[in-house]
Parts: sequence; structure tokens; C-alpha cells
Amino acid sequence: MSSFASPAYASSTYASPADTSVHGTYRVPQKPDDPRPLLRFDGRLGSPEFPAIPGRYHLYSGWFCPWAQRSTAVLAVAGVDPSVVSVSSVHGDRDGRGWAFREPTGADPVNDFTLLRQAYEATEAGFDGHVSTPTLWDREGGRVVSNTYAHLDRDLASTFGAEAGRDLYPVALRRAIDDAEAWLHPALNQGVGAARADGAAGEVARVRLVETLTALNEQLGDSTYLVGDQLTIADLRVIVTLLRFDTQANADGALGPTLQAYSHLWDYARAVYQEPGVRATTLFEAFAAPEADVAQWDRPSERIGGRLTRSR
Repeated sequence: MSSFASPAYASSTYASPADTSVHGTYRVPQKPDDPRPLLRFDGRLGSPEFPAIPGRYHLYSGWFCPWAQRSTAVLAVAGVDPSVVSVSSVHGDRDGRGWAFREPTGADPVNDFTLLRQAYEATEAGFDGHVSTPTLWDREGGRVVSNTYAHLDRDLASTFGAEAGRDLYPVALRRAIDDAEAWLHPALNQGVGAARADGAAGEVARVRLVETLTALNEQLGDSTYLVGDQLTIADLRVIVTLLRFDTQANADGALGPTLQAYSHLWDYARAVYQEPGVRATTLFEAFAAPEADVAQWDRPSERIGGRLTRSR
């Protein structure tokens, strides 16, 4: 999908507009000494409890959310048909009720919920944790499988994605992909948010972020993709942050140089974005600052057909 318009589902039940004056601001009512993880559900797709059966699962996503795009991009790039795993999106405005279903992103096509919270409460009565995207729903069991994005994209890739014919998490590259995630998740994916902080902690995060971007730029000078010569989930995990770097997090220049200052990284980022499945799951208007120059992402890349075309 390339716009907010949603498929013509039968449901037309929507939440009322987000209103913090009535419902308050969103917060997670979790006490500091609560040992439970922030992301409460961590079922594994492909396990005996949740076998990879086509048509059984639905993914609740959000166009604005980089963590959700990790999973939607896996499905789209791998060519997983919507009849195998269906996808819908919550609205980008949130109040104390959490994420909700509204126009123009559409209603809940599976349960006719008006709030994503209802899926969590149907799974765990009195649920008091974080309601987030992505959320994988089990139609057969009537419950949330997982909202743990860190392995949900990997599970989708190694089950339905591999079966669709494009394995984005191949066995031979899994260790290298996992090593890339161990480095880039804290340094880049979470590092962007940390770098927006004030004080000494923010300064440390900004230095680390620039060092990470510099290292990536050097690596991509001689490598088409992050891991080997094929697109993998390592690239999809990185691109969701790069897409939001200059258009959102660094739109004011507070985090340092723009992506265009890193020539190899910038060329790589455009190549990955221009993969049809990545482009189809990116909606700049859902997260980009009004002044962001998103047209730059359509500039041709030197990485065509999985190989660098420039002279080395």
C-alpha cells in the first residue's frame, strides 16, 4: 500500500478521535519494580503452539512505526500473500486509550475492535502493559501471539517468507545477521532516540551514533548489502531507521550530518528503499516532518541487481 487508504473491509467500526483532554496521554502503568518485560507477549511463530498455518494470523501494524515496518517489509519483500498473513494499520494519533482504528487507515478487519488494547485484554484479562505495534494476532486461538518486534520479523521471514520463495533469514547467514542486530539495534535503531536526549547522556549517544554511521559508510563502500551479497532482514532492520533519520529524528540537524554526508550509506539506503516491498510499506506522510525532502529517496542508486555498478 502506498497511501493511508485501507482495503475495503466489511467492518466500519471506528474509535472516536484521539482526545487527550478527555482520555489523558498514553502511559504504561508499569511499576519500576515490575520484573515483567515491557513487551509482554513473546510467542514464537513456527513453534508447536503457533504453527505457521496460512490464513491463521493477522498483523496489526502502524505506518508511523519503524518497529512495525520491520515485519511488514519482511512480508512485502518476501512476497507473502495477504491471504497467508493479513495486515492492517492503526491510526497514528494516540491518547490515553492507546492505538485505535480510525479513518483513513481503516477499521479492524478481524475482530472489529475499535482499540488495539481490546486485543490485549482479550488475551489477558485486566492487561496492564504496553499496547504496541507490531502485534501478531492468532485468529484460531483468539489471542495475541507476540508484540516482541525483535524476533517477530525473524519468525515471519523464516516461516512464511521462506515458503514464499525469498528467504530473508537464510541459515547460512543467520549468525552474521544476528551479530549485525546486536551491534546496530542499540547503536542505531535505539541510538537515534537516545541521541535526542539532553545532557551528557545525549551527547554520548550522539557521538556513538555518528561513529556508527561512519562505520556503516565504510563497510558499505565495498559491500552491496550489510550481510553478503543479498538483501536480508539485517538490511530491513536498518532501513526503517534510516528512512526516518533526516525526515524525522534529524530533521532539525540536531543529531549531526545528514545521510547524504555518508555517500556509500546514502546510496545503499536508497537502493534498499527502492526495493518494491520496502517502498510499498513506507508512507513518509505518516512520520516525516513537513519540510523533509522525501523526493531525494527516489534518486537512482549505484547498487543495481544486487551489485555495485561503480568502479571500485
